[in-house]
Amino acid sequence: MEQLKIHNSLKPGLPVPFEPKVEGKVSWYACGPTVYDHSHLGHARNYVSTDIIRRILRDYFSYEVKFVMNITDVDDKIIVKARRQRLLDEEKARKLSESDLMDLAAKAFQTYAEEYLPELLKAGELNPSNYVERRDAAYGKVLAGGSLTGEKPGDVEAKMKMHLANLTAASTAMQENKVFGGADEVLSSYLDSLRKGSIDGHDHTIFTDVTKYWEDQFMEDMDALNVLRPDVITRVTAYVPQIADFVQKIVQKGFAYESEGSVYFDIAAFEKAGNTYARLRPESRNDKALQEEGEGSLSKNVGGKRAAGDFALWKKSKAGEPAWPSPWGDGRPGWHIECSVMASDVLGSEMDIHSGGIDLIFPHHDNELAQSEAYFCDHSGPHNWVKYFLHIGHLSISGLKMSKSLKNFQTIRDALKDYTPRGMRVVFLMGKWNDGVEISADMRTMAEVWESTVNNFFITVKSLIAEAGGPADALKSLTLNSTTGGVFAARVEKAQSEMKLALSDSFDTPRAMRAIAELIKDANIHIGMQKSDLDIKGLEDAARWVTKMVGIFGLDSNASPPYDGLGWVNVSNSNLTPQEAVAPYATVYQFLKREVQRLALHSKSLDQLLAADVDSEFSSLESAGTKDPEALAMPYLRVVSRMRDELRKIAPASSSKEEILALSDQIRDNDLTNLGVYLDDRSDGQSALIKFIPKAELLAQKEEKAAKEREKAAQKEQARLDRQKAELEKAEKAKINPLDMFRNDNWSDWDADGIPTKTKAGEDVSKNLRKKLTKDFEKQKKTYEEWKAKNA
Repeated sequence: MEQLKIHNSLKPGLPVPFEPKVEGKVSWYACGPTVYDHSHLGHARNYVSTDIIRRILRDYFSYEVKFVMNITDVDDKIIVKARRQRLLDEEKARKLSESDLMDLAAKAFQTYAEEYLPELLKAGELNPSNYVERRDAAYGKVLAGGSLTGEKPGDVEAKMKMHLANLTAASTAMQENKVFGGADEVLSSYLDSLRKGSIDGHDHTIFTDVTKYWEDQFMEDMDALNVLRPDVITRVTAYVPQIADFVQKIVQKGFAYESEGSVYFDIAAFEKAGNTYARLRPESRNDKALQEEGEGSLSKNVGGKRAAGDFALWKKSKAGEPAWPSPWGDGRPGWHIECSVMASDVLGSEMDIHSGGIDLIFPHHDNELAQSEAYFCDHSGPHNWVKYFLHIGHLSISGLKMSKSLKNFQTIRDALKDYTPRGMRVVFLMGKWNDGVEISADMRTMAEVWESTVNNFFITVKSLIAEAGGPADALKSLTLNSTTGGVFAARVEKAQSEMKLALSDSFDTPRAMRAIAELIKDANIHIGMQKSDLDIKGLEDAARWVTKMVGIFGLDSNASPPYDGLGWVNVSNSNLTPQEAVAPYATVYQFLKREVQRLALHSKSLDQLLAADVDSEFSSLESAGTKDPEALAMPYLRVVSRMRDELRKIAPASSSKEEILALSDQIRDNDLTNLGVYLDDRSDGQSALIKFIPKAELLAQKEEKAAKEREKAAQKEQARLDRQKAELEKAEKAKINPLDMFRNDNWSDWDADGIPTKTKAGEDVSKNLRKKLTKDFEKQKKTYEEWKAKNA
C-alpha cells in the first residue's frame, strides 16, 4: 500500500511520510478569516484547496479528521473599519449644512492626500478642480500599470492605486455635491484622525457588530463554494481571558516581558533556552516590513521593545481601541497569540496539521510556533507544537496577490457570476495546492473542457445502461467491488492505481484529474470502437468510480459520502409524487401515439410498440420504491425513442413522408428538449441513445444552432445582395462611352480616342501609364459595344 506523503513547511523539500499522533485520526487547525470586508477569490483559493485536502483525508484515506478554524474578530484592520464606520454614521446624523459638509470634505480631501499621496501637493493646495490634472501628472505611470521607479509594480503601486481610487471617488462626489457615499473612505479617515478617542473601547459591540455581519457573509460564501463547515469554530472575543492567562504563563517562564502596559515575546530569551525562532522562514526574521505588518497598523513606532524583532503578545489599548482587563492593565490580544491559545485549547499541546495561506508563514506562523513552544516547553528540551505545516499557494491576477487591505480583489460573489462553484473548484484542482495559481483564460478553458468531458461521460454511460437493461432494472444499483472480468475492467483498475499514486504524493490533484480524463478518453474510444459489443459493466464501474472521486473532491454539492451513485446527484422536486414526476413524459408518449394512429402508420415493430403496456412498466418501478425521476420516466421515453426510430425507417416509402419527418423532429427538438431529454441519433442501424441533459443546456444548444443557421442564411443573403449590386454596377459601367471615360479633372489633355496624354499638372503621361490607360480603354470599348448590341 502506497504511503501518504505530504509537503511539510517545517521540512522543506520533498514530501515526507504522514504519520499522525493517533493512527487513523487527524487533528487540524486552520487559520480562518479576519472578518471586516468581502471575501475574495484569494480566500476561495485558500479555503477551497484546504477543503479538498480535508475531504481527501476523510473520504479517500479514511481518516477521522477533527477540523478547527478560527474567526479573527479582534484585529487592527477591524478596529479601524468599525471605528470609522461608527464615526461616519455619527457625522451623517449631525445633519450639517451643505456648506459645512463641503468644508469638512475639503479638509478631509487635503489631509488624505498629505498622508498617502504627497506628490499631489507639491504644486500647492489640492482641490477637486485641480485633482485630475495633478493625479495624471504625478501618478500617470502607476495608473497605466507601471511604477514610479521603472521596476515591476508591486504592493507599493497597488496601495497608490487604492488611495488614488479613493481620492478620485471623493473628487467626483464633491463636484456632484454627493459627499456621503462617494467620499466615505476619505471622510471617515479624516474623522478617525480627529475623533477616534471618542469611541468607548469597553463597548465591544461597536466592533463585534461589524465582525458578526462579515462572518455571516463569509460563511455564506463558503457554503456557496461547497466548503465543509469546520467541526469547531473559535472566535478571539470568546477567548480573551484565556489569552491573558496564556501570556502570563509565558511571562512567568521568562520568555516574555511587560513594557508600558504591553507584553512582548523575548526572542533572545527563547533562543538562549535552546529553542529555534523562525523555523519556517529563517531568512525573513529581520524583515522589518513583514515585522511591522505582523504588528498591525495601530502599533507602529511603539517603544519599549528590547529588540526590534520582539512581537506583541498583549497590546495596551489606546483611545478608541477595544479593551479588556489584564494583569498589565486594559488591553487587547496581539494577533499571533490568538491562534496559539484557541488551537491549543481545542487540540491540546500538539496537533497533526496547521494550515493557512502562504503569506502567513512569517511572521504569523513563525510567531505562533515560538510562543506556543515557549508555553509548552519544559526542562527536557524544545517542544513540537505542530507536526505538519501546510501552506496554500497564492492566487494572483496580473502577477499581484489579491488583498482586502489593498482593495485589488474580485469578490467571491462577483466571481460566481462568471464561474460556477464547481467550475471554480475544478480550476483549483488543476493546480497543486502549495503552488501559486494565476487566473487566466487558458486555465478556465481547460477547466471547462474537463468538466464537460465528465458531464458527457456520465450522460452517455447512464444512457447505455438504461438501453442495455430491461425496463424493470434500468439504472440498477451495482457496487464498485463487483467484478465480472469485462474487457474494460483492467483499464478501471489502472486508473484507480494511478489515482492512489497521485493522492499519496502530497495530494497531487493535477495528476489525479488527468487520471480521470484519460480513463474517460479510453472509455469513449471503447464506446466508439465496440458499438454494439460494449463492456457495459466495465463502463458502469468506470462511471461509478469517477462519480466517487468527483464526490470526494467536493465537485458535487448535492452528494454525500460514500458517493456510490452514478453521475451528478439529481435533486428532484421531493413534493412531486411519482405520477406527477412522469406526467410530462407520459404526455409526450400519448401525443406521439395519437399522431401515429391519426396518420394510420403501421409496421410490425410500430404495432408492437403501440400495443406495449407502458403504464404497467411504470407501475412496477413505482411499486419497487424507485424515486429517481429519470428511472421512472424511462418506460415512456424508451417507447417514444423506439417509435421515433421506426417512424424514420418507414418515412422514405410513406406518402406522409414530410409529415412523419416533421413529427420526428418535433418530438426530439421541441417536446423532449423542453423536458431535458436529448435523443442522440446513431448510425449503423443503432437506435437513438436517450440522454438526460439539463433543459437550460439543451435550449442553449438549440439557440446556438439556430443562431448559426440564421448567421449562415444572413451571409448567404448578403452574398446575393453583393452579387446583385456588382451586376448593377457592371451594367451601369457598361453604358459609359469609352470616348468619355477619362474626360474628368484628373487629366488636362486627351487624344482622339479620349485617352489622356497629359496629367492634371500638364505633364506628359508616362509610357507605362499610357499603356495601362489604353488597355482600360479597349476593355471598356468592348463592354460598351456589347451593351449597345444587347440594347439596340
